[in-house]
Amino acid sequence: MNTGSTGLSAGLTALVTGAGGSIGRGIALRFAQEGAAVALHCRTAVDSARDAASRTGELGGRAVVLRADLTDEEACRRLVHEAAEWGGGRLTTLVNNAGVQPVRPLPEMSAAEWREVGDTNLTSVFTCTQAAAAIMREQDGGGTVTHIASVEARLPADGHAHYAASKAAVVMHARAAALEYGRFGIRVNTVSPGLIDREGLAEAWPEGVTRWRRAVALDRLGRPEDVGRRLRVPGLAARVLGHRAGPGGGRRSVGAAEVMRRVTSALR
Repeated sequence: MNTGSTGLSAGLTALVTGAGGSIGRGIALRFAQEGAAVALHCRTAVDSARDAASRTGELGGRAVVLRADLTDEEACRRLVHEAAEWGGGRLTTLVNNAGVQPVRPLPEMSAAEWREVGDTNLTSVFTCTQAAAAIMREQDGGGTVTHIASVEARLPADGHAHYAASKAAVVMHARAAALEYGRFGIRVNTVSPGLIDREGLAEAWPEGVTRWRRAVALDRLGRPEDVGRRLRVPGLAARVLGHRAGPGGGRRSVGAAEVMRRVTSALR
């Protein structure tokens, strides 16, 4: 890591799950720009995660790629401990970003499909957070945990019943975790993005992209870096807990000015 960095995250060790995807990659690079050492988790997108780690090095940072299947409880716990060990025994930030977003009409959805989304999007958040908090509560300064939820936690889309339900539960988990872990100096918050662009999205889900562009004020999809900018604010505010920020493009979401107002108020 570039020890001369004076960024807001200098000296921190961050674990970002799902860092092989577009949002996770953007978050990891944002932390690297701010001076953090970043552990990038992936399951199958190894090349993308390694490329992001290489970019981190170009930014003067330090990174490692760790693989794990987050539907496996023990794999979740191993991942967190490997990241902390790599960070010299400390883990200051966890970003629960990994998730899946399949499309299946509710009448046609099987219980197995429902469970798969729940295990990936929700149960992994519970397990990784619990493992990270056990480390953070024993270290000076506690730590921060940020869940990447979705605007669909409040506004579900067709074919996304399992996804929307999992993200709504993620938001409530953050509030409960903020309540119980706050006494140990651990801040837990959520960021709820709108539809974030990625390669092939318009071809894979054209109706969803069209609906989103019609609904938002900005008339564009979100970008991965939008999420990274929002995440930094609640994650580093020492007295902000259980907060939900969201770069939603103007669709019933918390805007940048409102996020800053809330953070400024909390820090007074």
